[in-house]
Amino acid sequence: MNDFKYRPDSFPPIVKNLIIINVLVYIAQLTINGLTEKIMLYPVMFPQFEPYQIATHMFAHAPNSFFHILFNMFGLWMFGRILENVWGGKRFLLFYLLCGVGAAACHILVQYFSFEQWQQAMAAGDELRAARFEQSLGPVLGASGAVMGILAAFAYLFPNTELYIMFIPVPVKAKWAVLGLVGIDLFFGLASFGNDNIARFAHLGGALTGFLIVLFWNRKNRRRFY
Repeated sequence: MNDFKYRPDSFPPIVKNLIIINVLVYIAQLTINGLTEKIMLYPVMFPQFEPYQIATHMFAHAPNSFFHILFNMFGLWMFGRILENVWGGKRFLLFYLLCGVGAAACHILVQYFSFEQWQQAMAAGDELRAARFEQSLGPVLGASGAVMGILAAFAYLFPNTELYIMFIPVPVKAKWAVLGLVGIDLFFGLASFGNDNIARFAHLGGALTGFLIVLFWNRKNRRRFY
């Protein structure tokens, strides 16, 4: 079933503008000293935390890693353009921003728990346990949480679409590909393998937010898939 009433736009305006904003912010980060530290999201227990960071962090990327912004913007374009064509610009923009906020909320909650566990371990003199939680405490930045929300929505609406994934020689259906990504983030997040500098629970928060939103929007038509 096709929900397009016109020829789909390969580069719809909201996706285009989001990519432009992210690229401009990235350039600003490279040229303005201290900007990254102001707009990334710090744990609420840190003195550097500011409420506006809940919004700004999703438009910032690691200045020392071009691939960070490259992969996020590619995911935004590849899957976001399809959702924007289906939903329209206003609904897609609302969805994207809510997924970013949901990712931030999940990350903040997990870091608050980690901070409490770190304090208890320090009080008990358990340095190994304290180090385990300390490594997960730190600022986060990037559009990955919002992009994971997009992937979750795409997998819900187009579950049987076959995707070609790097290093996998056969096509994988969208529902299995996204479940695999979620499973990887969940495993490494629970295992507290924080040395990879990836905000696993931000990814999970974005994916969960995206899934819940599209489930709510589609609640009266749950048998409708594309």
